[in-house]
Amino acid sequence: MNTPASNVRTLAIDIGGSKFTLAIFDGDRMLERESQATDRAGGRDWMLDRIGGVASTWKKRHGMERCGIGFGGPVDFQRQRVALSTHVAGWSDFDLPGYLKDVCGVLPVIDNDANAGALGEALYGAGRGYRPLFYLTLSTGIGGGIVTEGDRIYRGADSYAGEIGHITLRPDGPECLCGSRGCFERMCSGLWLERDHARPAQALLQEAGFVERYVVDLAGGLKIAVMLLNPARIVIGGGIAKAGAALFDPLRAELRRQITDWSRARIDVVPAALGDDSVLYGALALAERGAG
Repeated sequence: MNTPASNVRTLAIDIGGSKFTLAIFDGDRMLERESQATDRAGGRDWMLDRIGGVASTWKKRHGMERCGIGFGGPVDFQRQRVALSTHVAGWSDFDLPGYLKDVCGVLPVIDNDANAGALGEALYGAGRGYRPLFYLTLSTGIGGGIVTEGDRIYRGADSYAGEIGHITLRPDGPECLCGSRGCFERMCSGLWLERDHARPAQALLQEAGFVERYVVDLAGGLKIAVMLLNPARIVIGGGIAKAGAALFDPLRAELRRQITDWSRARIDVVPAALGDDSVLYGALALAERGAG
């Protein structure tokens, strides 16, 4: 792993469906961090105004040589543009790096938040030494990131690899924001858990009976990753992963039950070691590597 050089100041940005977070790094040491809840009604412009304000303040205070962004939605990595967001309006085909270049004075590198989280955990967290690594972000939405040998992110032909959140688990299930039915994200994400049960996911996951039902679909989604990728480890990040053993113990048991009898694929599923900062550390690594 290449450690970012000290005295190189990097702005890292994590834009999610329910909040956005910024951090400024000196090498790999975090100097400051700020997080704000997302005003969905305010849309893209509201968020850009606040991100720009923090970035401008930190640029004056610390200087800034690099910037990396993990965005909570599909990103066209080759074109370095946001493709869309299903949670906040106004992002379709948006040149976020170009916008922030005027604020930061440097051209940021952007990837989706699951890829950034995967890279952060692979290099700095629970994925160190495990390749291939599959990272699942389990929060407002659901996404996946794949890190292969050589610490490379596998993005596929068109930047859309890892979009496990919109694999169908229940064809006759409820409608998802994407327009399909019974998607992994629709059955298991924090946004839909709260809408369906009128209680936050954190409260629901304190009930053993709910968890027992919940992990059936969660394991069903992860089974796809296990059978397709045979990862050395699965790391789960995002707010729901904070439930700890109350979630992970029954999840591992259910995943073992669901995995095909003849398969000897390992079942190594752990929570993210970096907590809420997986994407920020991934954005730090993206900024160091560039968009090439």
